[in-house]
Amino acid sequence: MLSFRLAYIFSYNLFQFCGHTWILANTIARFLTFGQDALADTFYSVGVVMTLCQLLSILELFHIADGIEKARLLPRFIQVMEKNCLLIMVIMLEIECKPVVCAQLFLWNILDLLRYPHELLCVMGKPSIPMVWIRYTLCIPLYILSVATEVVTIYQVLPYVEPTTPSSSCLNSTASPPARPPLLLMVYLPVLALGASVTVWQLLKERKHHLEKWNKKLKRK
Repeated sequence: MLSFRLAYIFSYNLFQFCGHTWILANTIARFLTFGQDALADTFYSVGVVMTLCQLLSILELFHIADGIEKARLLPRFIQVMEKNCLLIMVIMLEIECKPVVCAQLFLWNILDLLRYPHELLCVMGKPSIPMVWIRYTLCIPLYILSVATEVVTIYQVLPYVEPTTPSSSCLNSTASPPARPPLLLMVYLPVLALGASVTVWQLLKERKHHLEKWNKKLKRK
């Protein structure tokens, strides 16, 4: 049973690592090839894989609850729900061509590519000090930047969407906004700010814990 659990969590992290690597490589290659024109249809080229990876990330909550993965449940829950809720909003409102959406996908992939290689090394029992430092240090400013991009996405899109009318693909920025912002905007943004604050606080605690743990190991050697 233990071997099966290890094989499962290794396969899961490897799949996520390969998926996000493909997404990032595809995004960069398209931008280098087509320039800013690639922003219009980047989501259409990587959206299926991105959606699959994000939906599968819900399994991580069960991994932590079951003890397969050693991590704090609350910050992971907030991060998973943030990504999936925003991804659902992007798909439902058909705003995939917005440049800010491409920036959001890019930041998500960078964050995941900082985490999954570290998780793979931990499963193999060979974590490295540079990887630990990168994992628990760079993820904090990148996460804050990612949340800021989410706020920009919501503010850029929702004021131009009438709650009672279906949206059209690639919303026209010249459309006149409604008199009052949609209720979803007023509800989601405070929740996002609160959740992000809690997550950053938890990430700082995790960073301190893991770096102190490695310092103690180095002193023993």
